[in-house]
Amino acid sequence: MKAGNTRSYHHGDLRAALLSAGYELARDGGAEAVTLRATTRRAGVSPAAAYRHFASHEELQLAVGALAIADLARSIEAYQAGADDPVPAVRARQRLVGVGEGYIAFALDSPGAFNIALSGLFTMEYAFAPDTMGETGRTPFELLTDAIADLVGLGLLSADRAELAAITCWSTVHGFATLATRGPLRAHPRPELDARGARIVHGLVDALLR
Repeated sequence: MKAGNTRSYHHGDLRAALLSAGYELARDGGAEAVTLRATTRRAGVSPAAAYRHFASHEELQLAVGALAIADLARSIEAYQAGADDPVPAVRARQRLVGVGEGYIAFALDSPGAFNIALSGLFTMEYAFAPDTMGETGRTPFELLTDAIADLVGLGLLSADRAELAAITCWSTVHGFATLATRGPLRAHPRPELDARGARIVHGLVDALLR
């Protein structure tokens, strides 16, 4: 969701204005920055107005986080768009690499949005929620499991390893993304983080397919 002028909205669009304001706050400061008071102040309305749409700041954070997860899906989709090798096995590998690289790129491009997208607010039910889907109608988790399923379908990965493979991939890229955005690697130059992230993703996929 692109940030716009949240101080001006048409009648009936208050929820959208609050979500836009909340997402701006999240991009600047992560989940902890998204409070009802701060969001209504940025949207230019009274705090009481927000309660027509959100019963608590946790509910607001969940809604804003869903927007961020959908943007994460779009980042993955953008990286997967280059998976066009005519050889199915190579193309399947490219699709899985795209998941990891798109995930890390989103974290580095927008660490605050990444934080609220993968904060402790969410449970696995959000891995399939419609409001967390990208342009393809798939959530980030579904894009990952789809890529794993492609490998299984081509005989590159055994079906009994699919679930563990998905968890391993997710854990590895999330761990690096977290270290690079909120941990000790956050002060490293972006080109260095990009290069390290790419090496980790390619190495992970190679190890998975051996």
